[in-house]
Amino acid sequence: MFSGSIPALVTPFRDGAFDEPTFRRLVDWQIENGSSALVPCGTTGENSTLSNAEHHRVIEVCIEQAAGRVPVIAGCGSNDTQNALLHMTFSKKCGAAAALLVAPYYNRPSQEGLLAHFSYLAEHIDLPIVLYNVPARTVTDIKPETVIELARRFPQRIIGIKDASGDLSRVTDHRMGISKDFCQLSGDDELALPFSAAGGVGCISVTANVAPRLCADFQAACAAGNLAEARRLNDLLYPLHYAMFEDASPGPVKYALSKVFEGFGADLRLPLVPCNEGARKAVDAALVHAGLVK
Repeated sequence: MFSGSIPALVTPFRDGAFDEPTFRRLVDWQIENGSSALVPCGTTGENSTLSNAEHHRVIEVCIEQAAGRVPVIAGCGSNDTQNALLHMTFSKKCGAAAALLVAPYYNRPSQEGLLAHFSYLAEHIDLPIVLYNVPARTVTDIKPETVIELARRFPQRIIGIKDASGDLSRVTDHRMGISKDFCQLSGDDELALPFSAAGGVGCISVTANVAPRLCADFQAACAAGNLAEARRLNDLLYPLHYAMFEDASPGPVKYALSKVFEGFGADLRLPLVPCNEGARKAVDAALVHAGLVK
């Protein structure tokens, strides 16, 4: 259902509030530069510091501005199952193509708890679900056997995964345990090339916020089996992938956007603060290496 370069969109702020005009321009820029879908209100979108009203407005604006040109996978994850259902209900009403659901964080459910959480959501709303596994942030790992069981129970509802586990063997685990139609998307930009070789079909990307055309071209080369071109583009992007995490994300990506996207402010919400000098230097050098600035 989904493939290619899919940015996990930042949420721009101005004077403490959601900067809707800048976000609308960002959506247009992403689509014009080849992004194949959009993800608002993910980790990079600072969803943890958005009120529910703000969260819903960001999703609504994204869908409205995309205007059917590309699908929107709405970030609906929560460590409260009922709140995740609330986000999903709103997103479906707005026209989202799917919900991105991160593993519940902080309360650290067992694998049985994860099965219960995702099963409840799959049973209570008719909206496709892309699982999101990022154990470095959630301290909860959606094990391959749990992913496979969820896809077995709900083949029309649990349709894919954003895998940021860092374990490339899982691409094969999922591919061999689930039908070939299960959509596997990398959640780690720096692993997108080997992830694709193992059977992935795209990446929900941080770097694509800053370099949408390069990321889209890279994914197109992977899909075409053009390894030489994919490797060339990956080499251009590689320092930028790492620079995006030289300090707490999305500090570096917002700083980078302030350099390449006119009128973008790098404001963050506490407890996040602007990235440090070392991160800024790494971003600056990576932007030059990628040919995005002179």
